[in-house]
Amino acid sequence: MGFFSFRTVAAEVRKQVSREYGSPQMSKKRPGVPLTEVVEPVDFEEYVSNHPPGAEQGPLRQLLDFPPDDLELVLQERECPTLEAALPEEETLDPRVRDALGVYTDDWLIIQRKYVHSNEVCEDCLRCKVFVMLPPPQDEVKRRSVCLDDTPRGSWASSIFDLKNSSPDALLPSVLERAASEDMDRRNADARQQGRHPDLLGLFPAPDEDEAVERCSIPEIPKEHVGQRIMVKCLSLKFEIDIEPIFGTLALYDVKEKKKISENFHFDLNSDQMKSLLRPHIPHTAISTLARSAIFSITYPSADIFLVIKLEKVLQQGDIGDCCEPYMVMKESDSTKHKEKLEKLRSQAEQACSRLGRFRMPFAWTAIHLLNIVSSMGGLERSDSDSDTERKATWNERKKKGFERMSVGDDVCSFTTFRPATLTVTNFFKQEGDRLSDEDLYKFLADMRRPSSVLRRLRPVTAQLKIDISPAPESPHYCLSPELLHVKPYPDLRVRPTKDVLEFPARYVYTPHTRYRNLLYVYPQSLNFSSRQGSVRNIAVKVQFMAGEDPSQAMPVIFGKSSCPEFYKEAYTPIIYHNKSPEFYEEVKMKIPASLTDNHHLLFTFYHISCQPKQNTALETPVGYTWIPLMQHGRLRTGSFSLPVSVEKPPPSYSVLTPDVSLPGMKWVDNHKGVFNVEVTAASSVHTQDPHLDKFFTLVYVLEEYSFPFRLKDVIITEANVEAELKASMAALKGALLDTCVRFLHQLLSKLILLIVHPPVIAGQIVNLGRAAFEAMALLVNQIHKNLDGNQDQHGRNNLLASYIFYCFHLPMGNTAYEMPIQYATLSRATGRPSSLNLSRSKSISNSNPDLATTPASPDEEVQRIIGNKGIDRSHSWVNSAYAPGGSRAVLRRNPNSSCELKQAFERCSNRMSAFLESSSFYSAPTRQTAKKLLHEELALQWVVSTSTVREAALHQAWFFFQLMVKSMSHHLFLSSRLDVPRRQRFPDRFVDDIAALVCAISADIASRYHKDVELVERLNSSLAFFLNDLLSLIDRGFVFNLIRSYYKQISNKLHTAQNPSALTALRIDFLRIVCSHEQYVTLNLPCSTLSPPASPSPSTSSTTSQSSAFSCQAQDQGVQSMFELSAPFRQQHFLSGLLLSELSLILEPDGEGLFFLHKKAISALHSLMCSHDADPRHIDSQVRSHIAQLYLPLIPVVMETLCQLHDFTESVFLSITISQSVAMAIAGSPLPHSKANPFAGRQGSTLSAECSRTLLVCFLWVLKNADAALLERYVSDLSVLQINRLLDLLHLCVSCFEYKGKKALERINSLTFKKSQDMKARLEEAILGTIGARQEMVRRCRERSPYGNQENVRWRKNVTHWRQNTDRVDKSKAEVEQESVVDGNLATEVSLIVLDTLEVIVKTVVVSELKESVLGGVLRVLLHSMAGNQSALFLQHCFATQRALVFKFPEMLFEEDTELCADLCLRLLRHCSSRVASVRSHASASLYLLMRQNFEIGNNFARVKMQVTMSLSSLVGMSQNFNEEHLRHSLKTILTYAEDDLELRDSPFPEQVQDLVFNLHMILTDTVKMKEHQQDPEMLIDLMYRIAKGYQNSPDLRLTWLQNMAGKHSERGNHAEAAHCLVHSAALVAEYLNMLEDCRYLPIGCVSFQSISSNVLEESAVSDDILSPEEEGICAGKYFSESGLVGLLEQAAASFNMAGMYEAINEVYKILLPIHEANRDFKKLATVHGKLQDAFNKVYNQVSSPERMFGTYFRVGFYGCRFGDLDEQEFVYKEPSITKLAEISHRLEEFYAERFGDDMVEIIKDSNPVDKNKLDPNKAYLQITYVEPFFDTYELKERITYFDKNYNLRTFMYCTPFTLDGRAHGELHEQYKRKTILTTSHAFPYIKTRINVIHKEEIILVPVEVAIEDMQKKTQELAFATHQDPADPKMLQMVLQGCVGTTVNQGPLEVAQVFLSDIPDDPKLFRHHNKLRLCFKDFTKRCEDALRKNKSLIGPDQKEYHRELERNYTKLKESLGPVINRKIPQLYRTLPQPSTPTQRS
Repeated sequence: MGFFSFRTVAAEVRKQVSREYGSPQMSKKRPGVPLTEVVEPVDFEEYVSNHPPGAEQGPLRQLLDFPPDDLELVLQERECPTLEAALPEEETLDPRVRDALGVYTDDWLIIQRKYVHSNEVCEDCLRCKVFVMLPPPQDEVKRRSVCLDDTPRGSWASSIFDLKNSSPDALLPSVLERAASEDMDRRNADARQQGRHPDLLGLFPAPDEDEAVERCSIPEIPKEHVGQRIMVKCLSLKFEIDIEPIFGTLALYDVKEKKKISENFHFDLNSDQMKSLLRPHIPHTAISTLARSAIFSITYPSADIFLVIKLEKVLQQGDIGDCCEPYMVMKESDSTKHKEKLEKLRSQAEQACSRLGRFRMPFAWTAIHLLNIVSSMGGLERSDSDSDTERKATWNERKKKGFERMSVGDDVCSFTTFRPATLTVTNFFKQEGDRLSDEDLYKFLADMRRPSSVLRRLRPVTAQLKIDISPAPESPHYCLSPELLHVKPYPDLRVRPTKDVLEFPARYVYTPHTRYRNLLYVYPQSLNFSSRQGSVRNIAVKVQFMAGEDPSQAMPVIFGKSSCPEFYKEAYTPIIYHNKSPEFYEEVKMKIPASLTDNHHLLFTFYHISCQPKQNTALETPVGYTWIPLMQHGRLRTGSFSLPVSVEKPPPSYSVLTPDVSLPGMKWVDNHKGVFNVEVTAASSVHTQDPHLDKFFTLVYVLEEYSFPFRLKDVIITEANVEAELKASMAALKGALLDTCVRFLHQLLSKLILLIVHPPVIAGQIVNLGRAAFEAMALLVNQIHKNLDGNQDQHGRNNLLASYIFYCFHLPMGNTAYEMPIQYATLSRATGRPSSLNLSRSKSISNSNPDLATTPASPDEEVQRIIGNKGIDRSHSWVNSAYAPGGSRAVLRRNPNSSCELKQAFERCSNRMSAFLESSSFYSAPTRQTAKKLLHEELALQWVVSTSTVREAALHQAWFFFQLMVKSMSHHLFLSSRLDVPRRQRFPDRFVDDIAALVCAISADIASRYHKDVELVERLNSSLAFFLNDLLSLIDRGFVFNLIRSYYKQISNKLHTAQNPSALTALRIDFLRIVCSHEQYVTLNLPCSTLSPPASPSPSTSSTTSQSSAFSCQAQDQGVQSMFELSAPFRQQHFLSGLLLSELSLILEPDGEGLFFLHKKAISALHSLMCSHDADPRHIDSQVRSHIAQLYLPLIPVVMETLCQLHDFTESVFLSITISQSVAMAIAGSPLPHSKANPFAGRQGSTLSAECSRTLLVCFLWVLKNADAALLERYVSDLSVLQINRLLDLLHLCVSCFEYKGKKALERINSLTFKKSQDMKARLEEAILGTIGARQEMVRRCRERSPYGNQENVRWRKNVTHWRQNTDRVDKSKAEVEQESVVDGNLATEVSLIVLDTLEVIVKTVVVSELKESVLGGVLRVLLHSMAGNQSALFLQHCFATQRALVFKFPEMLFEEDTELCADLCLRLLRHCSSRVASVRSHASASLYLLMRQNFEIGNNFARVKMQVTMSLSSLVGMSQNFNEEHLRHSLKTILTYAEDDLELRDSPFPEQVQDLVFNLHMILTDTVKMKEHQQDPEMLIDLMYRIAKGYQNSPDLRLTWLQNMAGKHSERGNHAEAAHCLVHSAALVAEYLNMLEDCRYLPIGCVSFQSISSNVLEESAVSDDILSPEEEGICAGKYFSESGLVGLLEQAAASFNMAGMYEAINEVYKILLPIHEANRDFKKLATVHGKLQDAFNKVYNQVSSPERMFGTYFRVGFYGCRFGDLDEQEFVYKEPSITKLAEISHRLEEFYAERFGDDMVEIIKDSNPVDKNKLDPNKAYLQITYVEPFFDTYELKERITYFDKNYNLRTFMYCTPFTLDGRAHGELHEQYKRKTILTTSHAFPYIKTRINVIHKEEIILVPVEVAIEDMQKKTQELAFATHQDPADPKMLQMVLQGCVGTTVNQGPLEVAQVFLSDIPDDPKLFRHHNKLRLCFKDFTKRCEDALRKNKSLIGPDQKEYHRELERNYTKLKESLGPVINRKIPQLYRTLPQPSTPTQRS
């Protein structure tokens, strides 16, 4: 048949594929392969076979090959949720049921790679790791300075503290001994290795989740669907009268969907007395029917769900209304009134129960709207008397409240989290006989939600039903499943159960069945007997399930309701009195047999029930019959039926026909019309109830049973047409309902797979259904994906399908017992069963055939053997046995088309094999099939040859077929015991070729479609990668490497022409990352192979000669270099690691296309791999680690290359110090060599983000940590000076990058700083480039849906080992922050130690070479840099040891060449001498002492160290906030002690010099004690620093240090102007001394040159006698006393002026700087400077018009009271930030001093009057604060024109105080005086501090008329300003005008005129004032006129009237003022004598 031609097609396709894409066995490699091409990998299998693991002993052995137990097969017992298994009760089952049961009961068969989780560590393991608790670094030490209260003030300051009383720290042993440097190094190296952290990356934050493409979660175990569950408990039911039993039913209804969404739950709350009335009718009561609580499941919660409660009672005479009447009118409490009536009712009820106890009638109903319960206790009113959770409400009350919430949509409907509630339902509605159907119920329920409900008007039946509603517990006890099985846990079978109520979901639920269920529900709906003759009024319908036609064949399968037996043979519907066309609401639930025959049917019998006992009348009279046959053409019949009813009993063999068939001689009601409506539904996991599925399954079983001919509807199935029909049914599967396909997914897939693996044999021919089955499977899987996209993991794999493959799928196996192969002895079982392998509850699994002792010669012979051998079935049939080891594979391969040979073989075999296959037992593999194929081979073949839609569908779901193939291959290897066979022989070449063709074709798809179908290609790419990853564990690994190479080729070919190459590169990185995530990654890279010299043709051949050469590390030295570069041999040998590093290297190339998100991707891939090594328990051994590190050695040069692209982490370090030497140098462009300046300063913007750089650096450090030290030494010895310096720069950067930031910083930045912004950048980039993968989107979506939560077992969880800073949560607990900071500290320590180790390696190698001068300085710089950061005590000890060794070996480096290094070293050592950790102090003191000693030994004095130490201490004291003098005192004492103990130098002047130095340092310390006191008082602190700096007036270096300290303090507080001035003073000081040293015409000549910047600078001039000459040793040695230092200071000053907004001053600074640049011809700098000047002038120009610049606000502050000490009666002018209000500064100072002296001790004097000290309380402190303004004399104003002029260089300030002579502040106009106070300060603002003493005070008093003159001048100025404003501002103008001429205000000017001008004053002194005021008024009126004119031109028509009003007012004012203004004082206008002029004379 089609099978053979099919193979031909496949062969053709393969050829074509290999033609197009090149076969994976690629061409031979060319020498020197560029990184963009992939080298040909080593032949892995050959290499491994030539180097067996046995050759290597010890821990490296495991790296040589995969372990033998790499794959494991686990049989995991399937959890049964119930105590009993859910199985049918029959003995014999039809195949369909048998198969279904197999699917539901088989154990899970899981095949996994045993070590796949070995590089994962559970997150809790981290908690157990012992982190070394580091002492808190310096920045976190709490301040513990001596506070004012516990020492007498000034006691320390006044006397030199007796240092000798202080105690030294412990002295280090052997510090004073002299030892050989080799011993010292060895000792240090051993010490450094103690207690190191084994895994560096465990301390580093985990790799980014978004990038973790290799993550692949294990699917969830398939389980039944459960919605949100609520528990309803029925507690009690009471009526007003208690006369008869009442029965209840609960069910849920969804009004919107018009659907009943649960089965009925029946409950019985009757008293025993009531129950006893029915005893005659109930034989016994099953405990399962006594349930009073039920659990309802709700899959689709909505606001439309009601819990409907229906009540029934025993049938009695009378209609429902009559029977309800007594309940509505009577009350038990009125029993006296109704006593007789009640008795009568009781006796009637008793009679009814005894006679009609079997029958029920409808009674009443009510409904509870669930939303009301759920949403916030549901708006039910709580009566006060009730307990907290009880609720009572009539329905009406409930309803009112409920409507308010009705609009709330589904979002509030979560039924899992509401507060449990107890409801008391009080109102029931009586049932109405003609409105009982569900349709009517939906109308009622909808009506209930309306405010004006019809139901409200009905009279209710009053009762009290108490029920509890609560969320159901997780696993409730005593619960029965819908089939009444006991759900675990069920501790005691005698306890009253709770019932699990079956849900009928409102919409489809897509979950496969996983357990057997076979329930049928019958709903009689209505009956129309109106045309039926005779007495048929009280109609009951009896429902029975019949196995045959005899009445005895009614089966007891109908579930009982409440308080009755568990099962009945019949059920009756409730009866409606006297109704011929009743409606029903009954639900009859049945548990139907698994195997149904054509005879099974439902029988309905209709009875007339006579309610009254009459003579000769039977209780029940049959009045009609009808039935429904349940099986038809192999299908279960369900749905709605309208059935005719027969009047007589149906005739024999009726049951196979339907009632629609007119049987002869039968009499029908209403002429055979359908008069009875009934609905039948099934909840079955056996019957699909879908025509397409049913047809497919039926045909499959027909074939399996070989039961031809078979009738299927209208078609007769025979051997001739079965193939066509089956294929058609497979094609039609796509028409089936998806919901049903999913529910029967496991059966469906298993059947399709079976058809592929066991092609059926029809009439002796094999029918190949592979293609049809493959197509059906592809389309089905694709459809499931498309429609259920919410149910996917991050790789787009549908969870249902994934769990099917993982747990359920296994190769179909035969049924006979096999001997256990060896492998299975180690078989791991999830449960504790014996390891014999039971599959599908049958016997054991077939492996290969152990009985075949000899090699069969032909397939025929082997078949014969198998048959003769106890019927052993090989899971892969005879077709495959040909390629068993030694099989005649060659014959078949050579001639795949020789059909005759195959046919003969088949014929011979088929009749023989049928013999043993007939013995097939329960769950057997299908009979009659002999031809067998292997699933993976068939899948590969079908996929390769598939076309069009099928190929597309398979591509979309490639992962599914790949995983299926992989599991099939693995299972096959187990079954055929091929795991021990060499990998090349495990699978036939044909299959291997198919895989190659498939991979090539898919790679081509990825390359060609990446732009069109982004989402598809991403999924395809990761699926392919996972597939290859899996293949590495199964087949020839060299072949897989070649597949990877062919993938690379396809992508590379496309890269050149791609529009968007970065998208392709991203795909390639993801692909590689997934492949590399293999748990045997290390082994795959052959870590133990040495790189053979490139000469040999292939690495394996050269190394076969000697076994040992493969493992020895002693390769030739040329080899060492090649181990560190991505050479062809390296990439060939270490194939995967070579690919990864090449990828990284290409992306990081500075001119490459590496976009930000690619950097992140590539670096993250590398990082996650290294993390996996660190986490892997197999790789703990250091020897193993160093071999693994060899795989990454080329990373070192790669990272060195990218140095200039890395993020500059050093910047943050410099913020703490105002002037960083290297920054200043860089700004000034100093001519220093590269290695000296900060290596990172002059770089062009870095290209890698902080996050990427940090990760790349940690990977680099990982390699340095784990690599073999000897190798590193040999590598470094080959580097040039430039490269070594580059390496040092890199180490410098590492120290900065990982410096410990402290808890506060952690809390603050918690990865917010770079991570978020960079992520946004990456996302933006991806979005713009269109590469944003669907995968990432999906990951994001999945994350939002379910955070990794429950699926923690992931294919390869690498991240978990790490300390994961969990960045998403901001609110971390204290413990988390604590833990995080500990981890962070450990990371910093480990990084620094790795850097230290590497420095030692560098020192070791350079000592030997000639390079030391150029390199050692760099080494020391890195060392100093690492000391400068926050370091742990542990690291510092090692660091100081290394530093001492370095100084010991190379003293000349510090003392002869570079002063800067010496200065830095002193500063660092001193800083650590003040550490609070004693051990750190011990080491630092020892280092400092040895430094002095060495300096002394070289030149017999140690002036250099002395000077540097003094300066260092000064700067330390100034900069460090939390500097502790107590600790430093200990260190000073220690140094003294060393000097005393040093026997060698005891007789030299050295000890004395040390003592002098120490006392000098101590003096500086005492100043700092004072500074400590004022730590919180910034002004006082700066004053003190100022004082100290002044004290060093004649020690330029120290003064400079203190000026810088002050600049630093100012910058911290944002006082940039003051910081700038400190820098200007520093520059002036440097200029003075430079001028002394050399006369350089372009340098400033000293302070004088700086006068234009500030008049204060002159104080820096060095004029006094005791000035030191700069030539002295150790004087002006600092780095700033140089031209470049001066330039740096000026640059810094300009920058600070710029920040302060004082742009004019920048110009003055540059005036000094420009000549220097001009002289140096530094045009680049000149360009920069002029650019900055242009910016500055532009800013000035732009801001002239608008006064945006605010330079400061000034206040006078006076201190009064002895509590202030030195400050008492002092006055200062304070400069505060602009716009500071008086209240702010008052509050600040008051609060500050109140804190110091106590709340009641500080008072603010509220006025500005002179203070009389005698009136003040001597115990209090008084502050007087007044706002002052700069004051200028008239002559000054000519100079000070601009806003800047008026705010710069200020020395005089003024404030005004109003007063009257009698002491009040304000009075009438004529008594109002004013005092102007003018203050002069000692220096001009801005200065180097923000408060300056007042040195002069002057007062001017203004008499009332002068006050008036000032007021009028001010008004006039305002008018003038408003008039001439440009652009004009009409509003402003009108405001000012109104204030001057408005009627209400003309009191103002007018009153002034009347008071002062109406009379000429008596006192001639006032004449001039009088006249001046008169002229003011004149000017004023003129200005008013101008303003009015201007206003007229501005207003619109709407303001004309307003303007007229203003004019009228002005005229009035003018008239009033007229006489006053014109009255002149005659005395002032004496006529002057005419001067005689010469012109007149002539």
